[in-house]
Amino acid sequence: MRIDLSDEVSGAVHFDRPIVALESTVIAQGLPHPQNIETALRLEAIVREGGAIPATVAVLGGRIKAGLGREEIEHLARSESVRKASIRDLPIAIAGKLDCATTVATTTFIARKAGIRVFATGGIGGVHRGSLPDVSADLPQLAENPIIVVCSGAKAVLDLPATREWLETHGVPVIGWRCSEFPAFFSRSSGLGVDVRLEKASDVAKIAEARGELGLQQALLVVNPVPEADEIPRADAERLISDALAEATAKRITGKAITPFLLSELAAKSSGRTMKANIALLESNARVAAEIAAAL
Repeated sequence: MRIDLSDEVSGAVHFDRPIVALESTVIAQGLPHPQNIETALRLEAIVREGGAIPATVAVLGGRIKAGLGREEIEHLARSESVRKASIRDLPIAIAGKLDCATTVATTTFIARKAGIRVFATGGIGGVHRGSLPDVSADLPQLAENPIIVVCSGAKAVLDLPATREWLETHGVPVIGWRCSEFPAFFSRSSGLGVDVRLEKASDVAKIAEARGELGLQQALLVVNPVPEADEIPRADAERLISDALAEATAKRITGKAITPFLLSELAAKSSGRTMKANIALLESNARVAAEIAAAL
């Protein structure tokens, strides 16, 4: 499998220096312009401030890339032709020489293949609400790729208890970063537990080392709550989500279009509060991921 690493990322992999992978759907589909460019560049800067090398992942012209230049990031942020690529879309993107932003599932897969051990994102996908079984491709990839993923739990629009149960069933350890509850993305708590609470990056590194000795293939999911100053109380978030879900149902929006639609609706209905929280947790997760990468 060919992955085009930037010179900086290639050198960091070769000399075993700290690297943090970053996904690109937040640039192409997750945030509006110009916040998407500003956030992407800020995340890379935060990773550098933490002593690690950022490796933003995408598919450009059918080539898998880890480590993007500014022009490539700006292309992802501005172009309307950039597709959202989950793991099922990857062979199609390569064969068709497409430009694609990578989801959590795809970034997890690519990071592992590239030798990158830590990945920072906002929130993972999970089990969707509703009667139809709808499980994000993010979850199986977390069960199959032994890297460390730092996030603020699963996206709040999902069925969080079902998602937490899926992670438990498939052996994905959930590590609370200085917290004792599984975060609810915009909110700091969900009422759901974690497997262990840790205070130091060195302790996360020890668990990663033990996982390697055991030969286990699951990711370590490090959950880091949204900063307290930017939190949206759980009751307020649930009310906003309920309204957005009703709007999606009325417009018959389903599949991989649902999450971007819901995030856009939530930002509009909350007068930008959800977008502010989203950016704050992305920055916080990048900071934690850099610290963990350095500890490895």
